[in-house]
Amino acid sequence: MEFITDIISKEVSEAFERAGYDPALGKVTVSNRPDLCEYQCNGAMAGAKRYHTAPIKIAEAVAAVLKDNPMFEEAAAIAPGFLNLTLSGAFLASYAENMASDGHHGIRLPKPETIIIDYGGPNVAKPLHVGHLRSAVIGESIKRILAFEGHHVIGDIHLGDWGLQMGLIIEELRDRKPELVYFDESYTGAYPSEPPFTLADLEEIYPAASARSKTDEAFAARAHEATGKIQRREPAYLALWQHIMAVSVPDLKKNYRKLNVYFDLWKGESDAMPYIPDMVQDFKDKGLAYLSDGALVIDVAEEGDSKELPPCIILKSDGASLYQTTDLATIVEREKLYHPDRMIYLTDKRQEMHFTQVFRVARKAGLVPDDTDLTFIGFGTMNGKDGKPFKTREGGVMRLEYLLSEINKAVYDRMMENRSVDQAEAAEISDIIGLAALKYGDLSNQASKDYVFDVERFSSFEGNTGPYILYTIVRIKSILRKYEESGKAVSGAFPVPESASAKKLLLELVRFPELYDSVQAEYAPHRLCAYIYDLANEFNHFYHETKILGETDEQLQAGYIRLISYTRELLESCIDMLGFSAPEKM
Repeated sequence: MEFITDIISKEVSEAFERAGYDPALGKVTVSNRPDLCEYQCNGAMAGAKRYHTAPIKIAEAVAAVLKDNPMFEEAAAIAPGFLNLTLSGAFLASYAENMASDGHHGIRLPKPETIIIDYGGPNVAKPLHVGHLRSAVIGESIKRILAFEGHHVIGDIHLGDWGLQMGLIIEELRDRKPELVYFDESYTGAYPSEPPFTLADLEEIYPAASARSKTDEAFAARAHEATGKIQRREPAYLALWQHIMAVSVPDLKKNYRKLNVYFDLWKGESDAMPYIPDMVQDFKDKGLAYLSDGALVIDVAEEGDSKELPPCIILKSDGASLYQTTDLATIVEREKLYHPDRMIYLTDKRQEMHFTQVFRVARKAGLVPDDTDLTFIGFGTMNGKDGKPFKTREGGVMRLEYLLSEINKAVYDRMMENRSVDQAEAAEISDIIGLAALKYGDLSNQASKDYVFDVERFSSFEGNTGPYILYTIVRIKSILRKYEESGKAVSGAFPVPESASAKKLLLELVRFPELYDSVQAEYAPHRLCAYIYDLANEFNHFYHETKILGETDEQLQAGYIRLISYTRELLESCIDMLGFSAPEKM
């Protein structure tokens, strides 16, 4: 479906041509002065010098051609040469009808691609904390936005499951339970199927071991040695690693479900390990890798770089791999298994240099075809009201489940203040609204920017918040429910707007296809948030100024119902792309 600005531009371009001017001057944009007009064309200003004619004369000539065009309610030439355009209500209603009937809200459907999004990235054996929030929320939204366009999108959590934390846990466990068969070098039997620890044990063991390793050099050395034994797949250590995974991963899945975040792949660094030896040998065979102070490195600096880019370390001097190594091996694995057209990586923006190095090595070594897109999206920090990274009142890093509980309670308290639903219903739906408050509060900010996490503001039912968007949807659902309870069905055509508020609502609806195009191209959920906030505002203006259920003209009422029904449908499509849903009541 053509964007509405393209359709209008085509008409205006033809008018320029009929008036004797270059049709290329007819490009139309949304008006930057909505108080004066809805769309505008500044082509007369650009053409004045070329045609040695006053711009107002050119604009007047074009306006005269457009005078009887049914697309426009008005086409006015305004000094010094602007062309102000006001669309006809019939044209808007027709465009909205086409949007509603095509099944995709009028967006352009490109050739489907296979896209892998790498987001999440938690370390196994550690509980999720607020530092994991942005990756999960933004990544899930981008995945859904691209899937809405028809792409085959694969979300990969890329677990940190092969690093030093595993060795730390095992050595701490050895000191606490030396009698376990895993630490008996003479043991040759099968290892137990049940883990020798619980999730609560792991959550206590890891921080204790981590703190100990900072002061006990011998313990730290043992942890490094144990990590090496896991990576060499020695049976006892591999069995313990598998127990850690079996205990940790279900808990990670449970907590991501609470965020309405779902990964298609639960792979980690361990899955990349088998690809490393051949990949490293390939780097050597191609003359890309060389030794520097005992480490194997590859130069990635390029002419024109604005800042110094050090070589990418592939193997440390002791032969151990690094994050760069496993990320490169993961690219090899993904190319072999999925042949993606795009790979998108979402992490803290401070990792930008890391991914620049990884992508350049992947290009130089031919790990991916030349036309495979490799994209890094870096996000900013979630801060407290003091402007510093968000912490608990005690100064520690807050667990994600506690943050969710805090915002859900804030929403519940608001609902009890308003007394809009009874206590039992409030308890039931506060999780739904709380998730919207949390996600919208994050996603409404540009990903690369730091932002202040404000529970009180995010949980408000007024202003630019998730609960306000949900309240708008619930309000529409209530109207539709009452309409259907009266024995009527949602049907009929979009109404030709008779009021300013109805027309503004239609104008906001028809903006969606072009808006979505910029959202998906720029991986920008914050633009989608801004759009649905504007759409919700226009609906609420229309609602307050219009008797919908009280309208006595049944045909007009049916048109109103169709208009608000489609508004609800579009809002719900958008919040699904943002990763949350609306309840039936609030």
